[in-house]
Amino acid sequence: ALAKRSQAIYAELIEDLEAESGIDPEISHHGLLVLNVEDQQAALNWAENNASWMETISAEHLYDLEPKLKTGFASSLWMPKVASVRNPRLLRALRTIMNHHAAITVRENQKIAGIDEGRVSLLSGEIDYADLVVVCSGAWTSQLMPHISSEIEPVKGQMLVFDAPVGLVNRVVLSDGRYVIPRKDGNVVAGSTLEYTGFEKLTNEEAKQSLIDSAISLFPSLAEYKVSHHWAGLRPGSPKGIPSIGRIDGYRHVYVNAGHFRNGLVLAPASVELLSKIIDTQSSEIDPSPYSVGLRTE
Repeated sequence: ALAKRSQAIYAELIEDLEAESGIDPEISHHGLLVLNVEDQQAALNWAENNASWMETISAEHLYDLEPKLKTGFASSLWMPKVASVRNPRLLRALRTIMNHHAAITVRENQKIAGIDEGRVSLLSGEIDYADLVVVCSGAWTSQLMPHISSEIEPVKGQMLVFDAPVGLVNRVVLSDGRYVIPRKDGNVVAGSTLEYTGFEKLTNEEAKQSLIDSAISLFPSLAEYKVSHHWAGLRPGSPKGIPSIGRIDGYRHVYVNAGHFRNGLVLAPASVELLSKIIDTQSSEIDPSPYSVGLRTE
């Protein structure tokens, strides 16, 4: 539900962000190819039940879409309406707007000691007062609010990018849990690992080589190009990937929006819209009840 709503509003959101910030987040409407799907019919049934355009395409159509893809694939699932954005540019656009917005004050590097009704206490001894507080601190949410029964935990993901030419990869391609994503300048992002290592987010050569091998197994020509960047981040892991969105039981003015796991960018616009309506006690076309899990106090 969140993904479908986000998809409907993303294009206009990107236009607004670029107009206000002067930074193009580079949305690309290039579609998604899914290879080696064991439960293909289940996927097609899901798409039909959720009004998502997914179809099986032949090898001929597949290689028309991706001429440099490794030979030997007989077919693929194809989702032509899937888009991607360049997340560093998206975040820079948001940050630029925040920095110049008259109603927003950005405070960084402030360690929070605790959150109570309308009050955020800092380790420095300072207290910030607010009409309401929204905790949207990703993988660190459970540390910030340790007394709620949230199951959000850090899950490390390592990724890398090839300095490739335009046209080597044209679509998002997903296979066996790994993916490649083309950027408008030709760069190809390859990801990602799934590591339960707590708050440790160092990169390592073993994961790097595994990601390189996975990408080259899909597009052999990538072997000719260097890896220009390799990094790691912490996802906010949650049971079944379902985020916690809503008011925390026992509080009148403290809310959470976190736990989006591997789909933060996919679900973000609709998650913000849903929480805004919850806070304003407005009705929403999305049922909020599935996202209240994990918001109870222990």
